[in-house]
Amino acid sequence: MRSEKILEDEAIKRTSGLVQRRTEAIRSAAAAEKEKDSGGEEDEARRGEEEEDDKGDSKETRLTLMEEVLLLGLKDREGYTSFWNDCISSGLRGCMLVELALRGRIQLEACGVRRKSLLARKVICKSDAPTGDVLLDEALKHIKDTQPPETVQSWIELLSGETWNPLKLHYQLRNVRERLAKNLVEKGVLTTEKQNFLLFDMTTHPLTNSTIKQRLVKKVQDSVLEKWVNDPHRMDKRVLSLILLAHSSDVLENAFAPLQDDQYDLGMKRVHTLLELEPEKESSKPNANELMWAVVAAFTK
Repeated sequence: MRSEKILEDEAIKRTSGLVQRRTEAIRSAAAAEKEKDSGGEEDEARRGEEEEDDKGDSKETRLTLMEEVLLLGLKDREGYTSFWNDCISSGLRGCMLVELALRGRIQLEACGVRRKSLLARKVICKSDAPTGDVLLDEALKHIKDTQPPETVQSWIELLSGETWNPLKLHYQLRNVRERLAKNLVEKGVLTTEKQNFLLFDMTTHPLTNSTIKQRLVKKVQDSVLEKWVNDPHRMDKRVLSLILLAHSSDVLENAFAPLQDDQYDLGMKRVHTLLELEPEKESSKPNANELMWAVVAAFTK
């Protein structure tokens, strides 16, 4: 009897020990799983923070079409545009109209039963919500307050101050290049200096952040080289607008200057393919930005 009791006690101890070890193993596994989950959550949270930081950086250095075109036209060291460039003034006004259209603030009036040409259709205000950019908001206010509405061609001339009507001179946006350069200074892309040109002093804005400029130049180059899709409607609307408006502003050549001869020839050939498109025909295709093609038509007519 005693031996049987001893054997029974030993069996109970072994069983209880086995249960304890199993319980401990389960607890350890649960703890490890919990730690893994918390570590995963921390990693995910950290990735989220990094993504937010990246978004913050991209937001800080995000440029408007006007700023991109001006940056392409500025000499890096000298900090001013070519004195011989007489196209950039009107080109920058065209950029403003396209930027407002891309942001959903303005559009062309409906073409109606008798289909009007792009240059005959008026520009109307779609939304007067502030854009956060002073120049864009000024242009938007002029468009909103003007009755009867004006055409794209008229707005480029009015905003440039190229009008013979003295009653419409108040539409002119003044010191546009200087104000855009100051925007780029605030974004850390340019800096401000004074230079003496023998008879006068001039404020210049040399390049300080070459990374932003190189990224812009590469974007233009890639759009007609590595990322060429041979269809304007498959291209990003902003990139397509940038190429066409940079050409109208006579600064596109600067983006292709660093290329090898064969790449330069291929890139310019593809640019000319875009320039030879018919704005009227392209604007009638699905998802086309009519106002952008109207601006292109105004510069190529």
